[in-house]
Amino acid sequence: MNIPKIGITLGDPGGIGPEIVLKTLSSKTSLPKTSFIIFGSALLVEEEKKALNLELDILPFDKANETIYPSVSLLEVENPLKTIKKGSPNKENGEASFLFFKKAFEEAKTGTIQALVTAPVSKQSWKLAGLKWHGHTDFLSHVYPQATMAFWSERIKVALFTHHLPLKAALEKINKERLLDFFLLLHQHTERIQPETFHFLVAGMNPHAGEEGLFGSEEKEEIIPAIDRAKKEGMIISGPFPPDVVFRKALNQPDKIVIALYHDQGLIPFKLEAFEKGVNTTLGLPFIRTSPDHGTAFDIANKRVANPESMVEAIKLAYELSPRSL
Repeated sequence: MNIPKIGITLGDPGGIGPEIVLKTLSSKTSLPKTSFIIFGSALLVEEEKKALNLELDILPFDKANETIYPSVSLLEVENPLKTIKKGSPNKENGEASFLFFKKAFEEAKTGTIQALVTAPVSKQSWKLAGLKWHGHTDFLSHVYPQATMAFWSERIKVALFTHHLPLKAALEKINKERLLDFFLLLHQHTERIQPETFHFLVAGMNPHAGEEGLFGSEEKEEIIPAIDRAKKEGMIISGPFPPDVVFRKALNQPDKIVIALYHDQGLIPFKLEAFEKGVNTTLGLPFIRTSPDHGTAFDIANKRVANPESMVEAIKLAYELSPRSL
């Protein structure tokens, strides 16, 4: 059986990304036995190892030779870093984190790695670096328009109909045609990784899911027609449910995924329940991509007290979802 190789990017050098990556890779007993390829900088890795007082054997990555697993190697990515500045958005850090990600993305496309785990980047650092994308998912969505943002944990799963949009703009996108397209795409994506597994629960847009039109007409006019059409296409999907109870219906139900209509509707309950062990995954790509469900945490980046559990879970999920061949 072919064992998937997992690429890991270091994220923003000024945040906790390098810390949680190295802490995670140092705790090998909690990880799958496979090959891990770090996309980043030896300067950054060595400085972080020293600050954390870690003993971790990292080999230079040699693409010409098949990596023996389990192992950890570093693919050096050319970048502008001369010194490491911690604790705030920074142009050089933004450029470096993008270059780490871009190289890993290219290697995932060509099949060098079968899964990509991305440490957190700073949208502000990317902006300072002159980049037009608002983070990993935005970049991936431009290359693969069908990409879907979902959040995975042992206790709850959530998929987002819209994500990084102002609330007004997100609500304007709620119509039956777009919803149906999204439902069917989500079904298609999940069928590829775990066929005939999931029951989808759709959150309403309005309080009490509109209360039969008393608090808004979107449920009757847009959301219910889209759900009915999706059922006819073979999906196991129900709703819309009042947003304040739908997440309880999915809690501790591994076969249920809540479809949230906008970013905070889905992320507030998810992070309340699964912040330490939750995973952000992008569905609909030709490779597996996961990430911790938190950000760069600039406020604690110099303290070296970051909890790596979400990174551990991101790596485990990447391995679990990766295809195997005999």
